[in-house]
Parts: sequence; C-alpha cells; structure tokens
Amino acid sequence: MASRSSARSVSPRREVRPARLQSCPVTRRGTSPSRVASATVVYPGLALAAVLTLTPFALGLLTSFTSARQFNTESPLSLPSPPTLENYIGLADAGFGRALAVTALMTAVILLGQLTFSVLAAYAFARLRFPGRDALFWGYIATLMVPATVTVVPLYLMMAEAGLRNTFWALVLPFMFGSPYAIFLLREHFRAIPADLINAARIDGANTFDVLLHVVVPASRPILVTLALITVVSQWNNFMWPLVITSGSEWQVLTVATAGLQSRYNAQWTLVMAATTVAIVALTVLFAVLGRHIVRSIVVTGLK
Repeated sequence: MASRSSARSVSPRREVRPARLQSCPVTRRGTSPSRVASATVVYPGLALAAVLTLTPFALGLLTSFTSARQFNTESPLSLPSPPTLENYIGLADAGFGRALAVTALMTAVILLGQLTFSVLAAYAFARLRFPGRDALFWGYIATLMVPATVTVVPLYLMMAEAGLRNTFWALVLPFMFGSPYAIFLLREHFRAIPADLINAARIDGANTFDVLLHVVVPASRPILVTLALITVVSQWNNFMWPLVITSGSEWQVLTVATAGLQSRYNAQWTLVMAATTVAIVALTVLFAVLGRHIVRSIVVTGLK
C-alpha cells in the first residue's frame, strides 16, 4: 500500500515546450510609396541647393588660378589654361599679408575677450544671486534689438575722443567685453548644468572661481567651441567698423583690403577672387577642425 501511495503521489513530469511565436509580416518603412515619392523630391532638391550654394565658391576658386589676360579674353566659365599663381603673388606684392596678420591678431584678441567676459557674466546671471539680477539681464538682452549701425557713430566719437582712432585697440575694444547673444547662450547652458555637481564641488572646498574653471567650463566645452566659431566668423568678416575707424594700410583688415583691390587695380577680378579664396580657406579649415564639437553641442542641447 505504501508503495502504491508513493507511486500515485509522484506525478510524471510534463515537458515544457516553448511557445511558438506567431509570424508577423515585416514591413519596411523605407519602401512605402509615400517615402519613395518624398525621397525622389527631397534628395534632388537638396542636391540642387548644394550645387547653387557651392558653384559661386568653385567659380571663385577657378578664377583665382586664372590669368588676367585669359579672364578678359575668354568666358568667365572657362577653366584656367594653364593654372597660374600670379594672382596670389600679386597679393603678396600688394601687402595683403599684413592685412591677413592684422585680421588674425584682431580675431584672436576679440575671441579671448569674448570667451572670458561672456563666461564670467553668464555664470553670474545663471548661478549667483544679487538684487536686480533678472532685470539687469533682460535689459542687457534687450540691446539685441538695437541695430549695430546705430552704435557706429557713438563708438567712433568715443574712440576719437580717447585718441584711439586708427589704432589696433580701436578695432578690438568695442567687441572684447562680451555680447548679448554670447551671454544669453552661455547663461541658458549654465542653468542646465545639474546643481549637484556644483554643490559637490563646494562641499569639497571649492570657491566660485574653482567651480567655474573645474566644473562649469569643462562641462560646457561643446557650447564654448560653438560660440568661439561664431565669434571668429563674425569678426573675420567684419567690414563696417574697420572701414570707419581705420584709414590707410597700417591697420587694414581682410575685408577692407579686398574691397580696396577693386579700385586700386581697376577691378582685377582675378586678384579679388584670390583674396576672397584666402579669406574663405581659413574659415573652412577652422570649421573642419571644430565641426564635430558643433554637432556635439547640438546633440547635448537637444537632449536637455
């Protein structure tokens, strides 16, 4: 009896079989008729826009390697035959190298001042507490609505009264101490940095400048690179203020020197295109080096 009860109590094991997955049809999103139709419209449109954008630069580059005689006798669309460097040699003889050096030095000094003072002001508006902080910030941002041409005459009178007209400092001083756009951009980024990072640094004994240098600035590297590139491009292409505040060739910048080539050499467009190519190549190299940081800043901004 005991053996029978034990045999009854032990039930046979059931084999557990995995459930069969129901096969579902795989749909490819890229092969739908609407997507194919949109792709046939979008990609040719983007290709056409790229051609229209890059064609003037390509023509300018080809013209810079074309001799003045060929440019005046043949079609402007004809290829250089043979390519020549006489236009770039003419730029060196015309003193264009000094204008390039002045522009590079001016841009570097303005960039250093912009980053330094913009970071300090943006951190103060984002993290420090003082009476009238928000009113002062929005009042400063409201100056963005004032056109830059309105401030040219007051700035010129200030520089002339200070005896700085036609000097290097007259070129850089109006743009060194930050800008509303830069401070607004950095302030919004600094406000998005987690407060726990700053509090942890303060618990470890860091003061305000230590927090700024060792926590905030390293965490803001992509946005700082983006701001640096925007500043370099805007100041490298600045034309109005250098034209007004300087005279002669001592402190000429690239844009003013390029414009002067049209009148000095009876509109030798091959020489002008060579000067334009020199100015564009420097910015192109800078963008190629810093492009990945700009993409990273866009990704970081989108994740916030």
